[in-house]
This record gives sequence, C-alpha cells and structure tokens, in this order.
Amino acid sequence: MQIRKAVFPAAGWGTRFLPATKAQPKEMLPIVDKPTIQYVVEEAVASGIEDVIIVTGRGKNAIEDHFDRSQELEFILEKKGKRDLLEEVRRISDLISIAYIRQKEPLGLGHAILVARDLVGDESFAVLLGDDLVDAEVPCLKQLMEVSERYRCSVIGVQHVPPEEIESYGIIEAREIEDHVYQIADMVEKPKPEEAPSDLAIIGRYILTPEIFPILKETPPDQGGEIQLTDALRGLLKQQAVYALEFQGKRYDAGSKLGFLKATVEYALKRPDIAPAFLEYLKGLDLDAFPRWEA
Repeated sequence: MQIRKAVFPAAGWGTRFLPATKAQPKEMLPIVDKPTIQYVVEEAVASGIEDVIIVTGRGKNAIEDHFDRSQELEFILEKKGKRDLLEEVRRISDLISIAYIRQKEPLGLGHAILVARDLVGDESFAVLLGDDLVDAEVPCLKQLMEVSERYRCSVIGVQHVPPEEIESYGIIEAREIEDHVYQIADMVEKPKPEEAPSDLAIIGRYILTPEIFPILKETPPDQGGEIQLTDALRGLLKQQAVYALEFQGKRYDAGSKLGFLKATVEYALKRPDIAPAFLEYLKGLDLDAFPRWEA
C-alpha cells in the first residue's frame, strides 16, 4: 500500500501561544532557527512522501511564503557571497511539491482532513500534525508506513502517557499483535484516567485509507461544533481493521509552551554549531537565583 500524499492541517488559531500567534501562524514559530512545520515536512520527505497538502486558514500566508522561492532574498544572499544561506533557502523551496487549500472555518481536525479530500483522491494517505515533533532514528511516519504496508490498513501513532495526561488525548483500547503493534478495538476522546481503556494515547501521525472520507462527511460535530477524527475512526473500525503503532522516538508537544521550550533546548543541543557554547551557558546558570513557583 504505497503512501504518496500527506495532509498537514494548519488552520488553527494557535490560541495557546497568544499573543505571539496574533499576527503569525503558530506553525511558523521557530525551534532554534527553523519553523516547526518545516521539521514535520522534512519528516514526510524523509519517509518517501511525494506530495504535501497543507490545509490553511486566514492569516496563514507566511507558511506559503516560507516554502516558496524568494527571488529578492536569493539575490541579496548571492550578492553578499553568503553561499551557505543561499543553498539553505533554495533547499526549502525545493523540498517537495506542496498544494494549499483553505479550511474556511475552524471546525476541527476531522473537518480539516475532509477539506483535502479532492486533492488526496481515492488513495491511502498520511496525516501529520505540526504540534508533534518526533526525533527518531527512523522517521516516525516511515515507521507507520512500514506497518501499513504489512497489514494494508489504517495505522495510528500512539505512545504511553502518564495518568495525569490521559484526559488530554484520544486513548485506544487494543490488543498487542506483535511488538509495539496493536489492533484497535475501540477508542475514546479525552477520557478520565479511571475510565480510560489504556494509557496508549493517539499522537499526531496517521496513515488513513480513503474510506475515512465518507465517514467524516457523515460524522456529526461534537458539543464544541467540531468534527473529531477520533469519532470518524470509530466508524471506520466498523468497516475495516485499524492498527496502532507505538513508534520509537522522542516526541515533543510543541503545541504547549513547556513542550515547545523543551524541544528548543534539546534540538539546540544537537546542533554542532551552537551546542558547545549553549551547553556551557546552561551549566553556568545559577538556578537558585530564579523564583520558585508551585506546580
């Protein structure tokens, strides 16, 4: 089951990062010197994806500009002899073929995927959420693609989460059929810890079969007026098997302030150009000089 296309929902308001996201997309907030969405697009490219579909909304033009050519900038960099930077900005625009489509109203993840239906066509496809960065030896999406190839079905990325975080995720009920691979029996959106069927949380990586589209179209909105992908996946379970992969790699929730800061620090420490000086700075911090706040 070849996966050629990937959908990137990027139409949200980014309210958790206000006021920084008042006038710029949250997907363009940088981890060190690279926008978060670029990390995820690079993961798709490294996994063998051929076409990317980014679902945008109002005020998201910076995303398109980032992946487009900038003739003026390239001219200036070439004129100043900054070849390394010139090659880097050209590499970004040459990463992959990208199509854009607008979600006119923020009606949830399920609706954002449904908006991309005509561009995806009648084939299985990937969905990657920009809030989830995964640092892995084998790209996270590639791991899911290998499972989908074996079982020829939809595959969802999952990881164990602590009890206090369960209410923030969709949680699966499943049986393990091989190491780190589960067949899903059911899933529930944001359950209370004592009511959750497991501690395996759905993380922002999916391989979906095209049968998800008619189900999404018939999925009613929740109490908040949004079409939830989890609800549609429960419908898909009635038609075909759906699997989950506990992927290998370190995941950062870049959609939260704390996760964003952790990703910034740890990605910086992997950079040979700045890691030595940054590490010395961190070692020299007098942590006792900072205020103590209760959790």
